[in-house]
Amino acid sequence: MTAKRLNIQSGSPYEAVFGYCRAVRFGDQVHVAGTCAPAGNEQAGTYEQARAALAVIGEALGKAGCGFEDVVRTVVYVKDIAEADEVARAHSETFAAIRPASTMVQVTAMLRPWHRVEIEAYAIVGARF
Repeated sequence: MTAKRLNIQSGSPYEAVFGYCRAVRFGDQVHVAGTCAPAGNEQAGTYEQARAALAVIGEALGKAGCGFEDVVRTVVYVKDIAEADEVARAHSETFAAIRPASTMVQVTAMLRPWHRVEIEAYAIVGARF
């Protein structure tokens, strides 16, 4: 039996410009693209931007038929590693006891100058904690 691919769009204008989708579900795997806070968060701090990005990720996971409980790995990119604690707070509030494997790295720039954090997520449907 061949697994089916489901492309999940979020409506972001960048999806059409760059030729990608917010997430892809293939079989029981879900890969959520790097996600920043959407427009409207230009003045938000790092914690608030991380929460906004995680909300977009949560919507994509829902469309894929799973949730944060199914996430097994995240990758977090920050512009300033000194703000790691703010991102960690948002990540911890979202994942609590789930505790996916995670990596955080500092990068020199992001798509928009006001972006402070970008988060990727990988889930396995049915891998609930």
